[in-house]
Amino acid sequence: MTVTFDRATTPAAPDSTARLSLAPVGARTGRLDGAWWPRSRDLLLELPSLAAEIDGRWGRITRITVNPAQWPVIPRRVPVTGHTIHAGWFAAEQDEHTVAVFSYAPRRLNLLIIPPATDAADAARLMSEAADPADTRTAGELLAARSDRDGEGSAFLPSAVAPAEGTDEAGLRADLARSRAASWPVPA
Repeated sequence: MTVTFDRATTPAAPDSTARLSLAPVGARTGRLDGAWWPRSRDLLLELPSLAAEIDGRWGRITRITVNPAQWPVIPRRVPVTGHTIHAGWFAAEQDEHTVAVFSYAPRRLNLLIIPPATDAADAARLMSEAADPADTRTAGELLAARSDRDGEGSAFLPSAVAPAEGTDEAGLRADLARSRAASWPVPA
């Protein structure tokens, strides 16, 4: 089967440079292999620049997985230059602040997703920490540590679902994941 994308309906990213930081080549890494700072929460707009940046350095990206708590829409396939990336999601199994990137080689990168609204100084610090092979913190721990230093609490940990006062945030995220699972098209 051949897939053809209509360029008139395929969105183009306003800035094609990916904001990406990877651990040094050959370094035994911690839990994360680097960080990605997208400009929006639109995978159709953001993945082409990420793929262009990683393809040349690491190998062609074939698949990515994300947590649906941070992405309003997760398309099954994303067209990038020369190929298509298959996208999937895991609600409970994957940290909501990471993207898992798989290449043709086969290789896997686990990248911290820095929230798009993060200011440049905080993003630079997070990118450096996530790419440090000696740092063994998870994505959530890196973002929480930044929040704790600033006294912002969980304000630095954005979510697609904003809990109301006195509401169970974990329950809301689980409800969001279930509703997305129910609406996910099942192949015939």
